[in-house]
Amino acid sequence: MLDAGVGAPEFVLRDLEGRATRLSDLCSSGPVVIAFFKVSCPTCQLAFPFLERMNRNRADDAPRIVAISQDSSVETREFHAEFGISLPTLLDPEEGEYAASNAYGISNVPSMFLVETGGRISWTSCGFSRKDLQQLAQRMGAEAFQKGDHVPEWKPG
Repeated sequence: MLDAGVGAPEFVLRDLEGRATRLSDLCSSGPVVIAFFKVSCPTCQLAFPFLERMNRNRADDAPRIVAISQDSSVETREFHAEFGISLPTLLDPEEGEYAASNAYGISNVPSMFLVETGGRISWTSCGFSRKDLQQLAQRMGAEAFQKGDHVPEWKPG
């Protein structure tokens, strides 16, 4: 997995409607968190509702979150419906040999990268880390967790 401080590899992935999207286009309007996931991953199922909440409640000038699914559009839409996810989502499927996932050195999901406007990675996280998500929420001007949420300290991806 790539570390903070390195340049983020460019990619072109299709969204759920089939439109091609470049990382550089995503970053042109500000920092972006790219969050890789698989629909069958229990740790992704835990983390993504919190990412959805942070993205929905972020400050206007804060980084936004873009999900990157390693599954088909059908499976990804089902995941979104089941877990209440409306994050913009790109597809990095097996048919494309997981090109973006491999470029970022991903071996576990969820894996997240905060990519700054200039294309440099400034923060990374793998698995579910309460501390990491709280750091990201602070940067986004949002709350990650609410009273009553089941929030483990850490869960591997």
